[in-house]
Amino acid sequence: MTPERFAKLKSALDRRQPDLTVFMDAVNKSRNVSAIIRTADGVGVHRLHALATGGALRRHHMIAGGARHYVGLTLHSSTAAALTALRADGWRLVAAHAGPKACDYRDVDYTAKVAIMVGAELDGLSEAALAAADSQVAIPMHGLGTSLNVSVAVGALLLEAERQRRAAGLYGVSRLTRADYDHTLFEWCYPEIAERCRELGREYPKLRDDGLMAANPLLDVVAD
Repeated sequence: MTPERFAKLKSALDRRQPDLTVFMDAVNKSRNVSAIIRTADGVGVHRLHALATGGALRRHHMIAGGARHYVGLTLHSSTAAALTALRADGWRLVAAHAGPKACDYRDVDYTAKVAIMVGAELDGLSEAALAAADSQVAIPMHGLGTSLNVSVAVGALLLEAERQRRAAGLYGVSRLTRADYDHTLFEWCYPEIAERCRELGREYPKLRDDGLMAANPLLDVVAD
């Protein structure tokens, strides 16, 4: 871990937005999931939510270059379970759905605690997600097509959220809790050691100001 790399990771973590997320309601094409993860990382989303279709989301669908290591992912066993969990955590649910109830996507306040909900390419959002939404938004279309690719639509919505949040100063100071910040920073800096610590049930060591570990938590571990 070089000082330059450590500073770059801290700078990105300082701008993470813990109260902005996307819920992928059965988005099942790997290229779309990958693009959504990369865009989420680009605007500072700290954690995504997704429906684990068939009981487990296939991990190869989560490949998005290096971004997959830097955006958390919470999997839900059903849409109902996801909606219950998001509601219990205080998220405002914004459905991307070009229906009669939809407003222009730029007319929504994304500086609040907002979860943007998107559905699969062909089927769109489930009826349960639409029924639970606090608002529905659509991107105006000026051509013959009626909608954008789901990953492109998410990109437009997240960039609007980034614009509003930047204007509100939400990127100017770290907004993670100290515990979440330190935990995430260690996982970003030392992902393999972090994984081994989790396997062994050990706490992560503190990091020094130069990014090096204050102590090696695996010195007593015999290699397999």
